[in-house]
Amino acid sequence: MRTLKQFMLLVMTMSLVSLSSCSKDDDGGSGGDAASGTLKAKINGSSWQSLEISSSATVANNGNNLIIIATNSDGKAFSMSVFGYEGEGTYEFTGATVGIFNTASYSETDVDLNNPQNSTTEIWQAPYDNLLAGTVSISDETDDNIKGTFEFTCKNVNGDQSVKTISEGSFNLEKQVQ
Repeated sequence: MRTLKQFMLLVMTMSLVSLSSCSKDDDGGSGGDAASGTLKAKINGSSWQSLEISSSATVANNGNNLIIIATNSDGKAFSMSVFGYEGEGTYEFTGATVGIFNTASYSETDVDLNNPQNSTTEIWQAPYDNLLAGTVSISDETDDNIKGTFEFTCKNVNGDQSVKTISEGSFNLEKQVQ
């Protein structure tokens, strides 16, 4: 009986040590290195950065939703939506989780200045199936700023079915609350 008590004490102690060794940084990541007010990423290995004037993070629906939008002058843009937002932590872009539908997209708009009605927009979205397509990690949130990192794979489901890999993504955005 004494051996069983000692064994249980050892198991409980090891469990406590392993659970207390986790930190909040593990959930939210490092925060990346995007300049203030911008979002940056690699699109199939090519670097891209947004303009400060057209980039924002909005916390809406009583703090339950996070919407990130970032564009620049070349017609390329990112959008991410996190439903069930709870602050710092990591959120998945997956179609496998019932009741949680976080999304990310990358788009390219080609404006025809001679005939604007002939302008085209292609959208690559994640998730596009039931698999994990990527994540967004919020590492730091203040009253007026949100920092984090992201990566995902997205597919042009309504177009040519091409897939793009978004990597090394980070943002440092002004936070708006609605």
